[in-house]
Amino acid sequence: MAEPPTYPAYHHGSECGRFIVEMTEEQALIHRRLWWHSRRGMLELDVLLVPYTESVYPRLNEDDQRIYRRLIDNEDQDLWNWFLEKSKPEDPEMAYMVRKILDRVQPD
Repeated sequence: MAEPPTYPAYHHGSECGRFIVEMTEEQALIHRRLWWHSRRGMLELDVLLVPYTESVYPRLNEDDQRIYRRLIDNEDQDLWNWFLEKSKPEDPEMAYMVRKILDRVQPD
């Protein structure tokens, strides 16, 4: 299996906008696995999730990181319906994270 593209997070730090988020070796490994897991079977989901994983996830607090990891464990079709706002997750944490991601790509 091919390796994901190298970006600073794999070198124990991640450039997030103008910020560098330092990561331990374990955090960098988790982030790399998360990057792969954020790649979905639908291009439309990839466009939302991969950039979020690369640039926002490293700056999230631990609770939000945990919620994001739970979010991407959901089925593509559920995620797609949530992001299209055709349905809403029953789990309030999932609804929170979906809204957080949508707010990033749908400015006021």
